[in-house]
Amino acid sequence: MTSPTIEFHKVSAKIVYFGKLLKEVISEELDGDITYLEDPADFKRYLDNQSFLSVPDIVLIEVDENNQCFDQVKYIKKNPLLQGLIIVLLGVKEDKAWRKKALELKVNDYYTYPFPYEDFCERMNFLVKFKLIKPKLMDIAQQMEVEYKIPRTKRVFDIVASGFALLCLLPLFVIVAILVRLESKGKIIYKSKRVGAGYKIFDFYKFRSMRSDADKMLASMANLNQYANSEENKDNKSAFVKFKNDPRITRVGSFLRKTSIDELPQLINVLIGDMSLVGNRPLPLYEAEQLTTNEWSTRFLGPAGLTGLWQISKRGQDDMSERERKELDNYYASNYSIFLDMKIILKTIPALIQKENV
Repeated sequence: MTSPTIEFHKVSAKIVYFGKLLKEVISEELDGDITYLEDPADFKRYLDNQSFLSVPDIVLIEVDENNQCFDQVKYIKKNPLLQGLIIVLLGVKEDKAWRKKALELKVNDYYTYPFPYEDFCERMNFLVKFKLIKPKLMDIAQQMEVEYKIPRTKRVFDIVASGFALLCLLPLFVIVAILVRLESKGKIIYKSKRVGAGYKIFDFYKFRSMRSDADKMLASMANLNQYANSEENKDNKSAFVKFKNDPRITRVGSFLRKTSIDELPQLINVLIGDMSLVGNRPLPLYEAEQLTTNEWSTRFLGPAGLTGLWQISKRGQDDMSERERKELDNYYASNYSIFLDMKIILKTIPALIQKENV
């Protein structure tokens, strides 16, 4: 006598399942990457802790015995990071009112148990294949533009101060440009994509302080990242990148970095409105992608800046943890004012000379 064959249906996606009525049935039938949650608080906490790189593909939410079902759908719809998330509701009993509400909220599908699992899995795979799941930083930026606007007084101060500084520093710019070009071939001004306030992506300017092939060397140096090798990042995954005695830095570049002269071209960014004189440092795309959770995305609701709390607090010190830096960024975004800006500016000058090569 042969044993009955148990057929598992595979959905090629990362799934979050909320509910308990159909949990056992789903777990028995589906074979895939599924996270099961039953507590509404755990559900919200889970979504809040997802970053741009870890957000799931599909969320399955039970309707029966879940009076927060439609509020959960609204919460997902309201979060810019979760806009591409596929939402499917599952019910044990047929209810026209629930279906109508689901239709109004534009969920992707609604299933009532029992349903054919083969058709269900085929539908899920279809949605994953033909729907844009992961949002782009540019999409998030467009949705957050309405939430962040630089105060008028701060913008006026930025224009006047950066314009005056650029005029006075013009002779220094010429000298630095000559020194950079004499030591190594390549562009004098290094331009990279950075993410600032409201996830706005812009071209970020610095005097080139590294070899021209520095970007290509980054992957082979991952094990040297101080943040990745810290106690809180034992898996070597970190939102920030910092190297001690970075071998990519040129001799002229080392001097420029120690004196922060390499940062001066960012006054152009300030003048044209990409940044402010004081704010949170704009991040490279690969770092910003890891700071899209609700806990850390607050930093992008404040201005991007040439200097900030991180620079005057523990810049260049070994005991500056990644979490401390994130918390400083969040604090500034929530509490910035003209008085705090002036205090930071006054404390920036003593902090310009770094104690170590990072």
